[in-house]
Amino acid sequence: MNILTTAVPQWVSILFIISILISIGMIANVAKQGAINTTNPTKIVGIVVGFYVLYFIYVGLMGFTGIFQEVTLPPKIFLFTTIPLFIFLNLVVGRTTAFKKIIENIPLKSLVQLHTFRFIGIFFIIINAYGAIPTKFAYLAGIGDISTAVLSLFVAYSLKTQKSYSKKLTFFWNIFGLFDIISVIISAIVTTKLSIETGSQGVTEIANFPFSLIPAFAPATIIFLHICIFKKLKQESK
Repeated sequence: MNILTTAVPQWVSILFIISILISIGMIANVAKQGAINTTNPTKIVGIVVGFYVLYFIYVGLMGFTGIFQEVTLPPKIFLFTTIPLFIFLNLVVGRTTAFKKIIENIPLKSLVQLHTFRFIGIFFIIINAYGAIPTKFAYLAGIGDISTAVLSLFVAYSLKTQKSYSKKLTFFWNIFGLFDIISVIISAIVTTKLSIETGSQGVTEIANFPFSLIPAFAPATIIFLHICIFKKLKQESK
């Protein structure tokens, strides 16, 4: 049983880890913008980065037990990482007074532009190039993420230049981005189901470290960020 990815070159794994760390830095920086009026906004950066570093250590340790490599429905990595993180972000973090104040202060443009980190979706296509995951799944996930990232630049620009249609554009882009990440989750589950029933290639390679950080980090975090944008849009409409 492989608990480390073996199907792709080491340089791809290293580049992926760097990209994940950059993504966390981007999230922490946006959170810092929202905490700019507090006594210590730098502390917010430390909290965000520290949380995700500890979380990634947990994901790594869980991966080394071999539990994520078990092909089950739902996938074990969803049960032990994706779902708990989603619950924590939305039912714990999202309800704190500090978070609510941060959201009030973050410019909507920054929340939208943050989604440029989804260029990381290119790794689905790269992993597929080495035959590690099914082509249909890889291109659905990869192109969807890349498209969302590209479009976020145009939406953020419309907000920056205060176009009359910017809020409506943000709303529809947000729906598109949310639909994209949900479709990836569904596709991963369907692909796993077919793998169990027919013996076809599944997405087990993504359960191997470091790519296990994709399902562990991306779905819950991205959905949470989309919810934040909906909340921000609602605030600004009042």
